[in-house]
Amino acid sequence: MTQRLQVLLEDAEFDEIRAIARRHRMTVAEWVRQAMRLARRDEPAVESTRKLAMVRESVRGAYPTAPIDAMLAEIERGRAGDLGA
Repeated sequence: MTQRLQVLLEDAEFDEIRAIARRHRMTVAEWVRQAMRLARRDEPAVESTRKLAMVRESVRGAYPTAPIDAMLAEIERGRAGDLGA
């Protein structure tokens, strides 16, 4: 399903966008869709406050840890199905 979006622009701004679209050999509508896709791509997927909360949580260090050799051995035991060791 598609949705229509109406945007009001000053004549000068619209003329500038039209000229840019022509240079790219596309319609104004297609140029606007591509510009909006680029703008969305630049937006972070997660809100910055949520990202900061995740970083702060990870800094607290309340996660299981061990020497790397012990961790790798535990992973291998899990892969082999030997979790009782």
